[in-house]
Amino acid sequence: KFDEHQGEYSLGKEGGHSKRRILHAGDSTGAEIQRALIESAKSDKNITLYPYHVGIDLILNQTTSAKNISETEALGIYALDIKNSCVVSFIAKTTIIAAGGAGTVYLYTSNPVVATGDGIAMAYRAGAVVSNMEFFQFHPTCLYHPQARSFLLTEALRGEGALLRRADGHRFMKDYHEQLELAPRDVVSRAIDDQMKITGQDYMFLDITDFKPEFIRSRFPTIYDRLSSLGINPLTDKIPIVPAAHYCCGGIKTDHFGATNIKRLYSSGEATCTGLHGANRLASNSLLEALVFSTRAAKDTIKNLDKYNLPKKEFLWDDLDTPNSSEEVVVSHAWQEVRRTMWNLVGIVRSDSRLELAKKRIDLISKEIKNYYWKYKITRDL
Repeated sequence: KFDEHQGEYSLGKEGGHSKRRILHAGDSTGAEIQRALIESAKSDKNITLYPYHVGIDLILNQTTSAKNISETEALGIYALDIKNSCVVSFIAKTTIIAAGGAGTVYLYTSNPVVATGDGIAMAYRAGAVVSNMEFFQFHPTCLYHPQARSFLLTEALRGEGALLRRADGHRFMKDYHEQLELAPRDVVSRAIDDQMKITGQDYMFLDITDFKPEFIRSRFPTIYDRLSSLGINPLTDKIPIVPAAHYCCGGIKTDHFGATNIKRLYSSGEATCTGLHGANRLASNSLLEALVFSTRAAKDTIKNLDKYNLPKKEFLWDDLDTPNSSEEVVVSHAWQEVRRTMWNLVGIVRSDSRLELAKKRIDLISKEIKNYYWKYKITRDL
């Protein structure tokens, strides 16, 4: 249910765009697309949903082709049933990873806490080609507030004329790019990061005080309500903002139909690298890509379904009689260390020396977690 005006779709304009071309539903377009998809899935008798399950690893099988070439094929997944604290296996003719991005490997992110990169990691461990992971997009305008660490201030605000300012009121984007506030996201994020370093400030400001009050309330109701609840009046106050990890342009490499290099395994959405976004996604193209490539992947799996048989043998998870962990602090500590390392050393502006230091630290954490992993039963955090 996208917004309309006088019988036509109301189109928005965002960073890097030359014309108004974006369908939107207020300032919650993603949530509206998700609502429609979930309602459709729940009403379809052919679809069974398993909430409170977390994917652990792909179930794999090695096959040899007629030409004596060894191939890996995916036969489904092992998943943790959180409510019953046990691992179950799902066997399938084809498997599609649609597990989202990896924003929460960074300390500051616009992503929900579940965007931990599990799907990409699962595919990588199975031998799938993973590409372009260095192209992580930072959204320029995440709200800087202790009670709202991942609240995103949509690019559409700048599309409608919002300005970026320093604390002294200086509109700094004119120092960086001819498109000013509507420069591509990487340019704006680097500019804000640069200004924070120059001034020593922890944040910059987004200014929408010139907007008409009725326009803000009708076009950006979610943002208006959230800011008001935090004691910020966007009609009179400048909004504190900071760049945050936002979108993973890289991921599991697929062809134009969502197929990976592993037989029977597909991927779609932010877990995927289709090549569409290049190094810097344009605003709102992710929803378009997810819809188009997921549809293609679904059609391709249906077309090829008769080629595959379900395996006859059972695949059972062996927990090796490991005990429940009494040391969850090890996991939470490692998690925080990963996030701080990524933010400080693999952030918006990078250098060889910082990347080398990050690799040493991540390798060390990896060894510690690997040792811990085999000693205890699987939990969601682990």
